[in-house]
Amino acid sequence: MDFLSPTTLAEALEAKAERPEALPIMGGTDVMVEVNFGRRRPAALLDLTKVPELAEWGRDDGVLRVGAGVTYTRVIEELGRLLPGLAIASRTVGSPQIRNRGTVGGNLGSASPAGDAHPPLLAAGAEVEVASARGRRTVPVEEFFIGPKRNVLAPDELVLAFRSRPAAGPEQFCKVGTRNAMVIAVASFSLALDPAERRVGTGIGSAAPTPRRAKEAEAFLEDELAEDDLWGMPRALGPQVVNRFSELVVLAASPIDDVRGTAAYRKHALGVMARRALCWAWDEYQRS
Repeated sequence: MDFLSPTTLAEALEAKAERPEALPIMGGTDVMVEVNFGRRRPAALLDLTKVPELAEWGRDDGVLRVGAGVTYTRVIEELGRLLPGLAIASRTVGSPQIRNRGTVGGNLGSASPAGDAHPPLLAAGAEVEVASARGRRTVPVEEFFIGPKRNVLAPDELVLAFRSRPAAGPEQFCKVGTRNAMVIAVASFSLALDPAERRVGTGIGSAAPTPRRAKEAEAFLEDELAEDDLWGMPRALGPQVVNRFSELVVLAASPIDDVRGTAAYRKHALGVMARRALCWAWDEYQRS
């Protein structure tokens, strides 16, 4: 196994162009597990830890651009107020040691349906910035995943960053696992409310072949909030609204039975999480 260690982004893209089979590695929290257990034996590893551009974040015309090498710990500590849904999800990732090493960019690269960062990025309407020696492009996150552990990256492309507007309203993330900590999601759900644009965003994890939005649930809740002018004059949501939103979230999922849980349990858990996330987010909006 060859080990490639570029020190600039240009070198990294050149190396990926010359060796498209090289597997990118940053935190190694997914890659090294597969290597150590013999599930994967790449011809080469492309170490990105020495590329400083990937570890930077900043604002670009009001939009946050967060490098693929920014760790979960940094998301929590540096971006918690700006991206609260993603920060909540980041707190559920593994142990402190894993959060210190693991990155959102790596989560996107692995494209697992159970990736904890994916539902809040979907709910926020984020975009993924990718690049190769041929140039750069931006992909809406909901179009980035094309199958279980499959994404739209060409063989010579790398994830550079994700782009997202700072939260304009309450955001929530819920996750169910087989234990309380250091666990892969059996199912997860994220919700984002944007009062300025009167937009509702959702993200479902570990309950379909890819992470996905619950678009009918979003449209239903947007209509309900607009019809009674609840954005302008917030008051308690009726149980019929909360329950119907929950039902539509469940209908958007297509889970399977596996070693972590049954499809029926995943649907039940999603319904509960959707109700809780909506109630928590709406209570926060009313208080604000």
